[in-house]
Amino acid sequence: MSTARKLWLGLAALLLASFAVLLWVGKEVHQQAPPLPSAVVTSDGHTLYTHADMERGREVWQSIGGQQLGSIWGHGALVAPDWSADWLHREATAMLELLARDEGAASFDALDAERKAALEARILPELRRNTYDAARDVIVVSPLRAQAMAAVAAHYESLFGNDPATAGLRKSYAMRDNTIAEMERRRTVTAFFWWTAWAAAAERPGRTISYTQNWPYDPLVGNRPTPTSFMWSIFSVLFMICGIGLLAWYHAVQGHREAPAAPPARDPLADLKPTPSMKATAKYFWTVLALFLVQILLGATTAHYQVEGQQAYGIALANYLPYSLTRTWHTELAVLWIATAWLATGLYMAPAISGHEPRFQRLGVNFLWVCLLVIVVGSFAGQWFAVMDKMGLKYNFWFGHQGWEYTDLGRFWQLFLFVGLMLWLFLVGRALWPAIRRRDETSHIVGLLFLSTVAIGLLYGAGLMWGEHTHIAMVEYWRWWVVHLWVEGFFEVFATAVISYLFVKLGLLRVRTATTSVLFATIVFMAGGVLGTLHHLYFTGTPTAVIALGASFSVLEVVPLALIGLEAYDTWRKQHAAPWMARYRWPIMFFVAVSFWNLVGAGMFGFLVNTPIALYYMQGLNLTPLHGHTALFGVYGMLGLGLMLFCLRGIKPDAEWREGWLRGAFWTLNIGLSLMGLLTLLPLGLLQLQAALEHGYWFARSADFMDRPLIHMLVWMRVPGDSLFAVGALLIALFVASLWLARKPRPARLPLPQAEGESA
Repeated sequence: MSTARKLWLGLAALLLASFAVLLWVGKEVHQQAPPLPSAVVTSDGHTLYTHADMERGREVWQSIGGQQLGSIWGHGALVAPDWSADWLHREATAMLELLARDEGAASFDALDAERKAALEARILPELRRNTYDAARDVIVVSPLRAQAMAAVAAHYESLFGNDPATAGLRKSYAMRDNTIAEMERRRTVTAFFWWTAWAAAAERPGRTISYTQNWPYDPLVGNRPTPTSFMWSIFSVLFMICGIGLLAWYHAVQGHREAPAAPPARDPLADLKPTPSMKATAKYFWTVLALFLVQILLGATTAHYQVEGQQAYGIALANYLPYSLTRTWHTELAVLWIATAWLATGLYMAPAISGHEPRFQRLGVNFLWVCLLVIVVGSFAGQWFAVMDKMGLKYNFWFGHQGWEYTDLGRFWQLFLFVGLMLWLFLVGRALWPAIRRRDETSHIVGLLFLSTVAIGLLYGAGLMWGEHTHIAMVEYWRWWVVHLWVEGFFEVFATAVISYLFVKLGLLRVRTATTSVLFATIVFMAGGVLGTLHHLYFTGTPTAVIALGASFSVLEVVPLALIGLEAYDTWRKQHAAPWMARYRWPIMFFVAVSFWNLVGAGMFGFLVNTPIALYYMQGLNLTPLHGHTALFGVYGMLGLGLMLFCLRGIKPDAEWREGWLRGAFWTLNIGLSLMGLLTLLPLGLLQLQAALEHGYWFARSADFMDRPLIHMLVWMRVPGDSLFAVGALLIALFVASLWLARKPRPARLPLPQAEGESA
């Protein structure tokens, strides 16, 4: 049996086993999710909230931006508090104040240490005991807790309205006045927030841990890391060390079995004539750059809100573009422009690989591009109407703002995008089909490229697996299928296959070496990548098995990055393999940058927040976007730009390439991204981590901490990095525009023949 065949069988077995376990975990999440009762009642018979109140409160929360305005269970925006942690701490302190006044003290702080400790011990059973009555389907609370809940609810009703008493907090949280205009809707939001806080402290039946594995950290309510978090964090590090050792051994054994390929004397792709459909992909790359530039502008606006709150340089921008909206568009555009670059690469490469231009392929490419524009404009318009409270709850789920970070599109636009991906799969698949049927030496790479195309098309369908009233724990389960498996998983397999094929066609890799490498790389990545999805779900109302499996497998995602320096060096050498390789210098340099950010952003900063014990304290702090920014743009964004430049070299083979613009774009993008992380996100995240360890998670996200002058200074320190990054984006946009707009150099004039006897 050939090596390639063995690797294919191994990959198939790995994927079948991994997805079987992932689906089993989904069943467990569904069965063990925190109960959403028919009512919350007091022990003396008063109804505080109904099931309808909590469901309507969730709908209202989603319509105003959901996870784009603060967070729930740690997932979401970073400026406003985590509402679960904030409510839980406020409720505990309200109970302490009530007990202190019952004892005749002016306040809890006026008591001596001994009495404080006694009262803190009294409230723990109130918060930790699970009083869900399954027979009656109700949660029962004491009159004391009901009083505390009313006090916290009054605070939130003031905060989400237009009360001058909480105007300062609204500014700190970047919330516009009257975020929720109707009083009844504000009341239902408090019901939803209370339920998320209840699940964060109430112990699972028969256990001494809460539904969220004791997250968030808050000693006042008895939330401390579970033994499971410590144990599996230790084992995960051992798994990583073993994995790196095995990979290093494999690399040492396999590294010198085959001599490197000798590059041809001339560019093998020089004679490639782009077909009409290949040329039609140019407009996708223009769209990529337009979306990229808008995303940077929205990112700068979103970051500035952290300083001025409701304004931008004195302009009341929150009245027109609230923070939750600019952040929604900023995060969505990051995924959209990167995905568009990769989708366009697939449409360009398929006919190039097969040498076959199917009938009406250009029409399909153009139609898909129009659909993309309609989806972007339509979904963004719907989100604006939703957040500005101009749509109403009836149509919000379908056409407005779903409120789930990275999957905020209304359901109609999600369905439209899924249909568009099916069309993309059809267009790429039928163009690739002749190459698949040929079964030549590159068939294994082409086959993997095709299968990753199928996976990209189908896996987005995971975003359609939840409904408007699906339990939050299940929504989070399916949402991370999209964010992790779709964006981070099979798109990377697709890109790896494309790059390997390009290097084979350029004569820089032997087919056998490329085939083995790409299949082995896919196996190594997927070994941790599929079940690694679970590290996003440690504290979202999921069972303990999620921590065990997530910790064990997600750390394996770091393993292939351990030797990434060798890959980076090998990729860098390829630009010097032959004189004609100068044509591909900058695409290759962007691939080198991908390797660097894979090591730093995905590897080092990813492992920083990967283990359960680390994420327990860091989830939702600025160390999370440190990993997110450096991995999402540093790896996937740089990869998208590199693939775009490869395709543009074929679409405009005779155009003059302004090397200086590309050089400037490359270095300003990379230096800008580095400064963004080192000057702001890393130090701010470390300060938040220290605050969380000393006082509790709630404090690290509070206005008392985030409004400090040092924090504001660190936010302003983003300006140099953000500015350089924006310059890089403008330079690459100008470069692409110059390929079409710059005048072609005129051929040199030959001297006219002179008549005999004339002087020169």
